[in-house]
Amino acid sequence: MKLGILGMPNAGKTALFNSLTRSGAKSGVFPFSTTETNVGIVSVPDPRLNELAAMYKSEKITNATIEFMDIAALVKGSGKGEGLGNKFLAGIREADALVHVVRCFEDENVLHVDGTVDAARDMDTIDFELIFADLEQLERRKSRTQKNAKADKNLAGELEALDRLTGELESGIPARLIDLSDAEAQLVKELSLLTYKPVIYALNVDEDSLSGGNSHSKAALERIAKENAEAFLVSAKLEEEIALLPEEERAAFLAEMGVAESGLDRIITASYRLLGLMSFLTAGPKESRAWTIPLNTKAPAAAGKIHSDLERGFIRAEIVNYGDLMERGSYAAAKEAGLVRLEGKEYVVRDGDVILFRFNV
Repeated sequence: MKLGILGMPNAGKTALFNSLTRSGAKSGVFPFSTTETNVGIVSVPDPRLNELAAMYKSEKITNATIEFMDIAALVKGSGKGEGLGNKFLAGIREADALVHVVRCFEDENVLHVDGTVDAARDMDTIDFELIFADLEQLERRKSRTQKNAKADKNLAGELEALDRLTGELESGIPARLIDLSDAEAQLVKELSLLTYKPVIYALNVDEDSLSGGNSHSKAALERIAKENAEAFLVSAKLEEEIALLPEEERAAFLAEMGVAESGLDRIITASYRLLGLMSFLTAGPKESRAWTIPLNTKAPAAAGKIHSDLERGFIRAEIVNYGDLMERGSYAAAKEAGLVRLEGKEYVVRDGDVILFRFNV
């Protein structure tokens, strides 16, 4: 999974990226301190793997991972490729979902390119620039389709869909908020429209506003409520401090600040929910591992996540629920209690399934 972190200059996106990845990417108080896309790989915390590794005496633990991209800052004109816009757009196209960092703090030492802090205005700027980029994409496709439609009357429906999408975007509506028909949704995915990507809003507040928010974050939440998106308060500056603490001290520090989860935990939870993802588990003497798959994935496709041979030669899956396995204390005890199931090709894998695949190629 790739998550692109984006925002206006000095919104705090690089500080958040550093806290998530511990990459030490360059950041500063002046606009465009970040001019390149920084990339960092982060393990998805999963306490279940530690328990499985202890039970199976696994040599290693392999967590699922998320790739974070700290994308060059966006300003007016970026959607048309102006300034650093081309770098910005290239980074977004690679992302599965976007983490939009919105500045919701006042600091006279941290400049704002528009002179004042206005969360709703900044969010509109980002959306409009993405819309401009999408409109150019639609226009290119429409030009090509119009030429081909002279010889292929079946393309009339596509032209109609392109016209409707163009009209909606021109009215300021991102593709993710348009009520799409199946054909339109397929076209949007094919064109990889930027405004169709799922968005998580990270409202970057000062430390004192972390528990209750402030006027800027409340204005942002009012706007976000209209699109029913994932959003949470975060203090990027505080997250950087948390990232420097030893693992055993972080929970106590968060509790002291009145925060239940770190920014990383909240982003992971939100991204899995937004993208419809879950994890199944495998365990053995060599490795205990989490595998990320889409919800409603059937057993052969889940096996294919491990290796294509497992999907091609799938016979059956031996499955035990993680909770049942831990409660019984061993795989043998769970099997004796009738908690290990044999499932075939139509089985839909569930989050927390511990699976052994049987195959023959």
